[in-house]
Amino acid sequence: MIRFAFRSNKLAAGCPAQGEPLRLRLYRLLRKGLVVIIVVCIINLIFSFVFHTPKANRIAAERSDLLLRLEALDNRIRAAETRLDELHARDLNVYRPLFGVDSLHIAGIYTPYPDSTYRAMKTQPFGERIVTSWRKLDALTRRLYLQSRSLDTLQLMAADKEKMATAIPAIWPIDKRNLRNSLGSYGGRFHPIYKRYIKHEGLDMPAHIGDPVYATGNGVVRSTDKGLRSRGYGQQILIDHGFGYQTRYAHLSRIDVQPGQVVRRGEQIGCVGNTGGSTGAHLHYEVIYRGHTVNPINYFRRDMSTEDFERIIRSARETTYEPLD
Repeated sequence: MIRFAFRSNKLAAGCPAQGEPLRLRLYRLLRKGLVVIIVVCIINLIFSFVFHTPKANRIAAERSDLLLRLEALDNRIRAAETRLDELHARDLNVYRPLFGVDSLHIAGIYTPYPDSTYRAMKTQPFGERIVTSWRKLDALTRRLYLQSRSLDTLQLMAADKEKMATAIPAIWPIDKRNLRNSLGSYGGRFHPIYKRYIKHEGLDMPAHIGDPVYATGNGVVRSTDKGLRSRGYGQQILIDHGFGYQTRYAHLSRIDVQPGQVVRRGEQIGCVGNTGGSTGAHLHYEVIYRGHTVNPINYFRRDMSTEDFERIIRSARETTYEPLD
């Protein structure tokens, strides 16, 4: 009786019986292990929210460093854009007007790259932020290329500045002492032959038939024309000076040059006449810049004395150029 009671007490205390299956014992051990793992994970999760692990600290430091680098990159891009804007403004408002050339245009410079170019970057950490910075950097690179090309062009022009200075029409096409009356102004006026208001494309300089006419800048004779007897410009000469400039000399009585001939500022190219649509002996003189006539009076050197004018003429007579092939 005593042995039976002792065994009953052991079963009541929860001790496994000797005949308990192995599968049931393994199940109990697995359940206890899972409980322990879950408890450890919960504790680790709570611990990670309260305390930073070395790995978390390293990741946080790398994240902070990456953000600082991105911010520094954006600041440098903004600073470069500001400097480029200043250079572009000087290019448009100072350098190019100084040389008399239009701004340089290259197709596609201001067209952004397609979104597909940056697709792979968006999958990286801070992808959107990186793409935004990269777009700005690409736009800056394209503008730098345009500005570099523009400055290269101006550098070539600066190397030819002496040639340009002698090419721009800057002297009177006739001796001012030969003027017989006031100049016929540039712009709209009532035409004495056509009896209507038309634009007068140049200056009329009344002089005597046979008075010398001089090239106002170095250049090449582009064309000569005998013209109509009683209409138009009559006998005329067109000189191409390069750099966008041309000059026309009309109503001549004589032409002393031929197409393709190189002429020098102050060199005699013809004589004053009364040919074409003219009511009296005079020289019709035009300055053409980039295909449009401009007021020639703005190109005359107002500080040029008679002695300077005569010196230019003498210098031109000392040099002759053969016609171009």
